[in-house]
Amino acid sequence: MRPALLTSLVMPVARPLRRSVVVFGTALSCLSSLLPASGLAQSPAEDQVEQNQDSLGNSAPFMNQAGMGITVKGLHLPRASQKKDDDLDTSDNLLGTMGGLRTWLYKYGITLDMEDVEELWGNTSGGAPTSADVRTGSGTGPAYDAVTAPTLRVDLEKLIGLKGGIFNISALQTRGRSITQDHLANYNPVSSYEADRSTRLFELWYRQLLFDGKLGIKIGQQNLESEFMLTNYGGLFLNSNFGWPMAPSVNLYSGGPSWPLASPALRVRYHVTHAFTVLAAVADDNPPGNRYNAFTIQNGGNTADQTNQVTHDGSGTRFNTGSGALLIGELHYTLNRQPEDLSDATKDPGLPGIYKLGGFYDTGKFPDYRYNTRDQLMGKNGGFPRWDRGNWMVYAVVDQMVWRPSYKSDRSLGIFVRATGNSGDRNMVSFAADAGLNLKAPFSGRPNDTVGIGWGVGRSSSGWRRYNRTANTLVPGDENHLEITYQAEVRPWLVVQPDFQEIWNPMGGKADPRYPASSRRIGNETIFGLHTSVTF
Repeated sequence: MRPALLTSLVMPVARPLRRSVVVFGTALSCLSSLLPASGLAQSPAEDQVEQNQDSLGNSAPFMNQAGMGITVKGLHLPRASQKKDDDLDTSDNLLGTMGGLRTWLYKYGITLDMEDVEELWGNTSGGAPTSADVRTGSGTGPAYDAVTAPTLRVDLEKLIGLKGGIFNISALQTRGRSITQDHLANYNPVSSYEADRSTRLFELWYRQLLFDGKLGIKIGQQNLESEFMLTNYGGLFLNSNFGWPMAPSVNLYSGGPSWPLASPALRVRYHVTHAFTVLAAVADDNPPGNRYNAFTIQNGGNTADQTNQVTHDGSGTRFNTGSGALLIGELHYTLNRQPEDLSDATKDPGLPGIYKLGGFYDTGKFPDYRYNTRDQLMGKNGGFPRWDRGNWMVYAVVDQMVWRPSYKSDRSLGIFVRATGNSGDRNMVSFAADAGLNLKAPFSGRPNDTVGIGWGVGRSSSGWRRYNRTANTLVPGDENHLEITYQAEVRPWLVVQPDFQEIWNPMGGKADPRYPASSRRIGNETIFGLHTSVTF
């Protein structure tokens, strides 16, 4: 679509996020002005992913691999009691106290962390060559990617006496190549850590707790993947589909405010009861402010880089608020929440579980896969797509422990299931689901190791199928993926994770670019990977 035409279409929704934030902010300001000083939280509480991790006890994976910024470690029993002490625990850091610097900063509420991830991937079958060597490339080969992420967090109660206040800033330095982009042509990357090469600001936010921690308000540059649509058991797996789900990754502009991108947002969390929690947020839907998405029918965007993470904002400092607003909400129900330290428990608390229902609405405009601006079939007549206002998705998430030999045992078996559904006329994927099971502490003496098997499917939308059908090209179907992985705690600061994945019908059966005159599809892909994570 031509820029002038696009501008005329998008301008009517140029400021929905500003209006939504003003409404949220006004309401919260009024609430804060009515609170007495004792209404402030007495001590900072965990963010949502940590709440979920604690609710599942020691059964969750040692490290959540859904992406940087949410790699929360689930500590096994002997370490649980350390949370009661206010002393800084650096046993999980390679550099320890950094010569006393960390300990000194911690006295003033300042915590400095840095994590480094290195990955090596290779596909031994299937796949397609890069666009540069499409006629000569094999479609298989190795790829390396890596991320370094420093994070600075300030507890304002310790620093200036503001109870319940936390300030957080983090950055990302991403490097290497994406095997998915170069060779696989999948709907979702095989690793949550694949990203465009850049050095960028990641998150920059302030969080305030009120009513003894029952109400939490977070405002600033945020990655919604760190709190929404999460499955903690699914966080064991490396395929990005088990983090931010396939549908929003493919359908939203640049995948929406999900790793490695963040956008201006306001998030509210309220613990209704001990078991029920409400989580809601309003955020910009288009972190880098792209004018195009990665849709083939738009005949635009950055075709060499379909994730479009750096085309308009490679530094993460644009703070875009000029496109659509993403409104998202979840309801959580926690079953048999685990005590802080199971070693002190006198009776079995039961098998824990977390159940979530949620959905989002995006106020932006999206290209219609069926009709052009003249209401003719796009696949048959071509032209520019008709732009449809608004987009939505609903989802459900289940994390449930199903077995452990005793409530004080490190060993346990957990399952997870997640499903998403949305409209098919303006989205590439209309239904997706993933499920799997994790066995924690599979071997004696290895309490923090986890082995898991996970499966997922993404259904090509009715609009995308109709476009290809009327264009007389290959009609896409379902993409399925299987992952088998083993997460090993080599040291408290070092995690090593070998990984195997099989992808059937990549991108629903995309045509192999090496054979343009035939109906040959990209072959099924067999992928091996090795992931390492070091916490400095």
